[in-house]
Amino acid sequence: MSFEIPMPAGANRAKKCLGRGRGTGLGKQSGKGNKGQKARAGGGVRPGFEGGQTPLYRRLPMRGFSNEPHRLRYEVVNLEDIEARFENGETVNRFSLAERGLLRLSGSTPVKLLGRGELKKKLTIEVDAASKSAALAVEKAGGVLKLAE
Repeated sequence: MSFEIPMPAGANRAKKCLGRGRGTGLGKQSGKGNKGQKARAGGGVRPGFEGGQTPLYRRLPMRGFSNEPHRLRYEVVNLEDIEARFENGETVNRFSLAERGLLRLSGSTPVKLLGRGELKKKLTIEVDAASKSAALAVEKAGGVLKLAE
């Protein structure tokens, strides 16, 4: 059993036909008024433009400082990902991690090992940084953790 849901009145309006004669009510200047920048093709001003007056965002003083662009960002890898993709006795470094799809080899972005999951394999892991829980888990599994200086 299917139902036809009726559209509410005025839901589908006819498209405005601009510049099709005076009888349409949108002839001559096609709803753009009389001359001026906004009446021209491609006309109008950008957001924040105040007619040549110095705009508000430039009149207000700059405040504060953000160090966000210079922040040190790490590519993170968890123990559970290493456990699933590496065999016992292997060496884990940025190249082997990228080879197995665990991180993008994006130049010099440092790699950090995080402790989510369990590690039962004896691995040699060479990364730039590691959390305390990850370092303990690698030592507990009998592996070696080498951190870059």
